[in-house]
Formats: sequence, C-alpha cells, structure tokens
Amino acid sequence: MAFATPLGGAAPRRTARRRGYFAPILLLTPAMLWLTIFFIVPTISLASQSLQTGDIDNGYTLTWNFAIYGDVLSRYWTQFVRSILYAATATVGTLLLGYPLAWFIAHRSGRWKNMLLVLVVAPFFTNFLIRTLAWQIILTDEGWVAGFFRATGLTHVLQWLQLTSNDSLLFSPFAVVCGLVYNFLPFMVLPLYTSLDRLDTRLLDAAGDLYANGWNTFWKVIWPLSLPGVVSGTLLTFIPAAGDYINSKLLGNTQTVMIGQVIDAQFLRVLDYPAAAALSFILMATIIILVAVYVRIAGTEELV
Repeated sequence: MAFATPLGGAAPRRTARRRGYFAPILLLTPAMLWLTIFFIVPTISLASQSLQTGDIDNGYTLTWNFAIYGDVLSRYWTQFVRSILYAATATVGTLLLGYPLAWFIAHRSGRWKNMLLVLVVAPFFTNFLIRTLAWQIILTDEGWVAGFFRATGLTHVLQWLQLTSNDSLLFSPFAVVCGLVYNFLPFMVLPLYTSLDRLDTRLLDAAGDLYANGWNTFWKVIWPLSLPGVVSGTLLTFIPAAGDYINSKLLGNTQTVMIGQVIDAQFLRVLDYPAAAALSFILMATIIILVAVYVRIAGTEELV
C-alpha cells in the first residue's frame, strides 16, 4: 500500500514553528518597552547622576566619583538603619493585624465577603497624604487614644520600648510606625486573603481526625499553605515602607527621620543631586539584598 505525502506539507510546518517562535516575543514586547522606558533608562540615568560632580549653578560633570557612596553612607547610616527597623516593625504589625482579618474574610460567604474586601481597599479611595494627616488628629494629646494609653499605663511601656519619649503619642516613633501600618495594611491583607481563600478546609478536618489541636493545625497545616501569601504580603509592605517619607515627616520628629525623607530633601531643597542619587541606589541595593535573603529563607517560589 502506498502513502501519498503532500508536497507542500513541510512549508506550513515551518511557518507554524516560526509563528510559535515569534508569538512570545510579540507578547513580551509591550512589557519590555515599558520596563525599558520607565525603569532601565531612569536607573541608568540615576547611576550616571550619582557619579557626577559639580553644582546646580555650574552644572554637573561625569567624573566617576565612586567616593560619594562612602561619603553618604557615613553621613546618613543612622537614617538607613532607622528606615529598615521602622519598615520591619510595620511589616510585623501588618502581619499580626492582617492575618486574622484575612482569615475572617476568607471564611465569610456571599455579599459579606465582598463588602469586607471593599472595606479593606476603601482607604485607597482617599489620598495618601490625607490619610496620614488624619493620624495627627487620632493621636493628638487631647484625643481618646492618647487618653486611653495614659489611663492604662501603656505610655510607660512605649517609653520603655523607646517608641515615645513622654506621655505624648504624636510626633514619635510610635506614631510613624502606626502610620506605616495603617497605610500599608491592605498590601498585606489581600495576598493573605488570596492564599487563605483557596485553602482546602478538608485538610483542617483531616488534622482534627489525627488528633491535632488548634495550635498544631495552624502551624502544621494553615501556616505552611498560606506562606506564599505571607511572603507576598511582607514584600509588598516592607519595600514601600522602607522608602516612605510622608509618615516620618508628618507624624515624626527630628529623631525619626527616615532615608526617604533625606533623599527628598537632597533632591528638592539641598539640590545635591549626586548625593540623592547615591542614596537612592544604596537603598535600592539594600532592599534587593534583604528581599533575596528573605525569599531564600522563606523557601517558597509560589508567590501569589
């Protein structure tokens, strides 16, 4: 028996392979253009600016002044450390507050779940600056929050933790951390909700059948399965919090200045562009290193 093969069969196959090769490239092109124009080019420009010398009146010249990095680190290392500590504290705070909230929302049903999710993102409907200014009213010395802290003696605990220097809550490290927690809480809740919402509740029943108590069920079942949401939430919270300057500027004092506030001053008031660019690069490198180490320690690649 003879089998006939179409003479033109090879050409369509080559055309299909060629289309399959170029299709991913075409799909990636818009994203790569966006990344190149709005990230790679500005980053290169910032790197070039950090290595220049001169002033705003006479202009700047690229002199490959790498010594600027050591100079700004020696001057502003305190603000760097403070920013990392505040961001880490705020991240832990959002995790402690956001995890129970995300669990509660994930176990609601119907319109209640949708309404609670809307309430979580509702603060984003208001300007970031206005939300931060509102905390000046909340933490004022005449407000009920400060009164409650004084009446219960919690102000002494905050002083012992060096989060306040007196009975006043406003313009203190405590106020800055509160502002960071409030403003970035939705970034923690939403990834946690995504992980917890798809958790198979039959696994909890199975843990109970194996005589696991509530604590063991949480650590052995719930926490490992929600770890992708925890990692995503902590990254989405820590990274912007480390570079934030609004909360420290409006809720803090001269002893709570964060590195973002220093960069803002160097760019807009001091007009020392090389120093500001070098500080920005150091902050970026520090965050990348910390994030890489954290993700490796967390041991999860499944980020939601």
